[in-house]
Amino acid sequence: MSTAAVTDKRPGTLRGASLPAWTPWAIAAGSLALGAGIGTATGGSTIQSGLIAALLFILGTFGIAARVEGRRQAKDRVATSLVWVAFLLAVIPLASLIWETVKRGVKVFDFYFLSHSMGVVADTETGGGIYHAILGTLEQVGLASVIAVPVGVLTAVYLVEYGQGRLSRAITFFVDVMTGIPSIVAGLFVLSFWILILDMGYSGFAGSLALAILMMPVVVRSTEEMLKLVPNELREASLALGIPKWRTILKVVLPTSIGGITTGVMLAIARITGETAPVLLLVWGTSFINSNPFQDPQASLPLYIYQQYANSAGSGAAYDRAWAAALALIAFVMILNMVARGIARWKAPKTGR
Repeated sequence: MSTAAVTDKRPGTLRGASLPAWTPWAIAAGSLALGAGIGTATGGSTIQSGLIAALLFILGTFGIAARVEGRRQAKDRVATSLVWVAFLLAVIPLASLIWETVKRGVKVFDFYFLSHSMGVVADTETGGGIYHAILGTLEQVGLASVIAVPVGVLTAVYLVEYGQGRLSRAITFFVDVMTGIPSIVAGLFVLSFWILILDMGYSGFAGSLALAILMMPVVVRSTEEMLKLVPNELREASLALGIPKWRTILKVVLPTSIGGITTGVMLAIARITGETAPVLLLVWGTSFINSNPFQDPQASLPLYIYQQYANSAGSGAAYDRAWAAALALIAFVMILNMVARGIARWKAPKTGR
């Protein structure tokens, strides 16, 4: 019997068909409508209706795709649907947070708010600003970066270029441990050593020490990964010309990976900018401008937000200032991330076509 004859006797099937490109959108619309209806009928919240709609979207995608395209293609579509659902579950809270911060923060967010301190303004009164907090944040984060970046980069260079044996394994272990320590632990360590034992007093520099402890492992890890991406051929070519190893690292390895290292440093700075616990323990806070981070308490944006909310006593003015300061802090972190991405693209190797 010929192959054509066998083929002709096979039962008809839709397994060779393909769903139209608009099918996922139609399933999503139907799932949203059905989820909203079920949520309304059961008296559920918007979040519950959204979760029901997501579950219906996944089940509907699998059922329709399995009927038309087969179970194998249906599994692929379900995996894609799960990715999209996870993406939305991550984006929706973030978008909601940004929207709420912008909506509440723009009430008092203006040039006056950015260029004035609280001074003699009480927390329950209108007026005042965050100039002293911005100044404190910039100085504290800057000092922490000056301390942490050289130590972190040099540690990563040692681990990649020189590290062998027990010392290298011990450093790697402690870097991993430091990556996961809570920020309050770093603050307590600096409090006990710098303030209680050495009696140096509360200051912006004390907060910078704790922030540097939190920043170092991030810099070490990011720099280490960037240095590992440098091809060994470049190192071998430099060493073959008789160039010392330290000069090879300085002139070949570091310039090749400088884009990734800078990106990691900027992300580490963004990570410590919003830390509140160490600042609350060590910087102590003030309503006045203190441009000297080495003496007397100093303000910072995270601490300012906390104090405005904690000491507001139900005052709408204090709540507005807290939201406006949160908006300024988010904008600062977003600018740092944009700068990091720009540096990464600028320093990325150019490939010709």
